[in-house]
Amino acid sequence: MEQHNQSSMQESQPMPQVPDIVSTKDQLYITDMLSWNLNACKKAHFFAQNCQTPEIQAALEEAGQMHQRHYDKILKHLDTQSKTMN
Repeated sequence: MEQHNQSSMQESQPMPQVPDIVSTKDQLYITDMLSWNLNACKKAHFFAQNCQTPEIQAALEEAGQMHQRHYDKILKHLDTQSKTMN
């Protein structure tokens, strides 16, 4: 039991250095993160446009903007990494 807890703790620690390559599994996860954020952004915007309550509409727009920022931040990070590796 103690060994399981120790390995779980190690998994949650950040990597000391970014690896030189991106594995297929990592690439699929990054693609999923981009898709989830873009989809959430689009859905929040759609529902905000179809909402009659100003407070809810504002909250949905704010949520959509948050997902847009996350999407942009991931893309910016990937772009920065690709430029440093070339």
